[in-house]
Amino acid sequence: MSTAYRTLAGPVVASIEEKRSVFECWLRPVEDEAAARAVVDEARGTHWDARHHCSAFVLGPDGAVRRSNDDGEPAGTAGAPMLEALAHADLTDVVAVVTRWFGGTLLGTGGLARAYGDAVRAAVEQAVEDGLVLTRVLARQLEVRAGHDLAGRLEHDLRGRGVEVVGADYGAEVTFTLRVPLALAEDVDGLLGELTAGQAVVVPGSEADTWVDGDHGPPSPD
Repeated sequence: MSTAYRTLAGPVVASIEEKRSVFECWLRPVEDEAAARAVVDEARGTHWDARHHCSAFVLGPDGAVRRSNDDGEPAGTAGAPMLEALAHADLTDVVAVVTRWFGGTLLGTGGLARAYGDAVRAAVEQAVEDGLVLTRVLARQLEVRAGHDLAGRLEHDLRGRGVEVVGADYGAEVTFTLRVPLALAEDVDGLLGELTAGQAVVVPGSEADTWVDGDHGPPSPD
């Protein structure tokens, strides 16, 4: 099971021109197939004057769901090179839609494949330049209960160990909501024992794994 993957923090638009044909790529983060197909429909509605709206998307932490569509272009000249460009960029939970306006000169199958792939690569490069590529990591969210006398020092020490303190509820005791890196998650009890001599405890049944946006940066190379 994947514990980290790369995706986008926001939408990107990039265009290239090949022999007067214009290829505009919309590259957007999406959560599921319905959202990906909605982006394709939006492109069709927005660019109603274009004949082709080819698409490719990759979904899931492991990139297990991969779909592409040539939308009337010769088979294998649009969707497949677009999908290859997304895979090369190591991105998932993303959709690419490339709209083509014909410039009057036939590009041939090889020219089409290069142009559609290049349009997606241009959008990926723009995303990197804009700082929109991010790493999403799997963390464990849980609640920890401690006395008021321990709360301030415990919060400080937890942050120092790389634990995210999401919130705190001050009642009879203090209940912290934490996000813990998976590397530490299996020994939270041991960490609390070290920091508080066993005086802070995990609330039973509060543990759940969740995806958290982490560092922004360029896609990892193949």
